[in-house]
Amino acid sequence: MRTNYFFTSESVSEGHPDKVCDRISDEIVDLIYREAVKTGVDPWSVRVACETLATTNRVVIAGEVRLPPSLMKLDKHGNEIVNPSRFKSAARRAIRNIGYEQDGFHWKTVRIDVLLHAQSAHIAQGVDSSADKQGDEGAGDQGIMFGFACRETPELMPAPIYYAHRILQRLSEARKAGEGDVALLGPDAKSQVTVRYHNGKAAEVTSLVLSTQHVDESWDSHKVRSVIEPYIREALGELPIADECVWYINPTGKFVIGGPDGDAGLTGRKIIVDTYGGAAPHGGGAFSGKDTTKVDRSAAYAARYLAKNVVAANLAEKCTIQLAYAIGVSQPLSIYVDLHGTGKVKEEDVERAIRATMDLSPSGIRRHLNLNKPIYAKTSAYGHFGRKAGRDGSFSWERLDLVRPLKQALKN
Repeated sequence: MRTNYFFTSESVSEGHPDKVCDRISDEIVDLIYREAVKTGVDPWSVRVACETLATTNRVVIAGEVRLPPSLMKLDKHGNEIVNPSRFKSAARRAIRNIGYEQDGFHWKTVRIDVLLHAQSAHIAQGVDSSADKQGDEGAGDQGIMFGFACRETPELMPAPIYYAHRILQRLSEARKAGEGDVALLGPDAKSQVTVRYHNGKAAEVTSLVLSTQHVDESWDSHKVRSVIEPYIREALGELPIADECVWYINPTGKFVIGGPDGDAGLTGRKIIVDTYGGAAPHGGGAFSGKDTTKVDRSAAYAARYLAKNVVAANLAEKCTIQLAYAIGVSQPLSIYVDLHGTGKVKEEDVERAIRATMDLSPSGIRRHLNLNKPIYAKTSAYGHFGRKAGRDGSFSWERLDLVRPLKQALKN
């Protein structure tokens, strides 16, 4: 393992065009779960695969769903179809909350098309009745998912992505609170942090890149840096900034036209931002817009949960876990653990302990992490991992309640 090196990760704000689309897609997932609970429909029956496209004053929402009757209506022929009104309202609320009120993209005037339709019966049968006949629902698709944890930050995340997120989160909070000149920033922003590692530890930041939209056209790069630098230093906390650190703040100059008006957005195009910033493998599947029968989402959450608890249990300093699934099959085809040479136990023993402590079928994951809830809109920006578990059940995969069961399983 290399111990002295540089590593870089990027993040994007909630106003980035792709993140606007992730947010809308996850608001729709939440709407469907919320409506199911409200109307007495079993939330286990919810199915959502929602994609969003955004461009200048236009949003298109498409995908496959299984909905509570309250979100349906009858067409002129008496056939039951998706009622678009609630979905349009959810999208407008999301855009308003992000802060878009510019000529080319305004929550009031943006045209929204809803092209949702019923889920394929062939996909549904694979989920509803598992092919391996184990009595649980099958995986919604084939694929591989990865989880990762390390001791670089308090939340057991890699330092570059952790701090890239924190910078943008702090600026967003200040913008929405109307703090001084930060209130004149726009919703669209990107950050990038390069960290120098010494003896395997995050030692200092050696370069910082931040591009942020601003509404005052007179601002240049120097003005933007004077406004945001205090917030960057606050977000980095105890991680030192090198004396020779290179700052690139709005390096192209002005950044007034932002969001979907400046660049089209699409759900699922920021999967590395959503996970570990490139510090760990990625199976390739996006999270946002999917209910948790989709193992792209639920099994990635489970893999992070397991990896974090392995590290928190002091079984290793760093842990990568891979899970693999086949459509319609409930149990994972394989579980792979890599402790990167930092383990205090054998990897194969950890693999056996994982199988003994958690049911990794889609339904087992949903039960264990209590995922059938409207908790996903808040995951759509600033990463799905390294966040605080909420009282509403959000980010349950960040809990550390598997530490003791893993240790006990290793003793057996």
